[in-house]
Amino acid sequence: MAVLGVVSACGGGGARDGGSASVPASRHPVSASSSSATSTAPAVATTAPSPAQPAAVDRCHTSELRASVGRNDPGAGQRNFPVVLTNASDRTCTVRGFPGAAFLDASGRQVGSDPRRAPNSDPVTVTLAPGRSAWAGLTFSHPEVSGAEAATPTTLLVTPPDERDPLRVPWTGGTVPVSGNASSVRLTVLAPGTGP
Repeated sequence: MAVLGVVSACGGGGARDGGSASVPASRHPVSASSSSATSTAPAVATTAPSPAQPAAVDRCHTSELRASVGRNDPGAGQRNFPVVLTNASDRTCTVRGFPGAAFLDASGRQVGSDPRRAPNSDPVTVTLAPGRSAWAGLTFSHPEVSGAEAATPTTLLVTPPDERDPLRVPWTGGTVPVSGNASSVRLTVLAPGTGP
């Protein structure tokens, strides 16, 4: 928006009652040598700088994250563990959706099937500043309650969304169902924080 400077002139050429008249500076410039008027610097149109567009935040890569498993939050024959991904890098990045997971025995062989994705889970993008975390729920029926065949893994592999390389986490959560009735293990989408 252009701003018009205003110059106040006194005496002759002004109002006849001895008052001052205002005229736009752009139409009647005042001479610097005039002793009966004061000049002002010409107005300069200024524009507020537009806010910088925020830089796009890239997804977190496996090498920038560390994984951990929180304490069991049991309920109604269920075992519920938060699987936590923490940004260990010095930049902000994002995670979105389901992590991958698999249980391994002491020899490094997978036990049971890959966990299934929990139904009715709407992914959200979680922005992780350095040191911040996101978690997904790992849930299954306790084998002693469900009667499923069980195994005791030593490791949980956790693969961040859209990545191929997994992170290895020691599994200390005891037995997990691997086949038979109610043997499915489910994972929820990642949410901000470290668990419920």
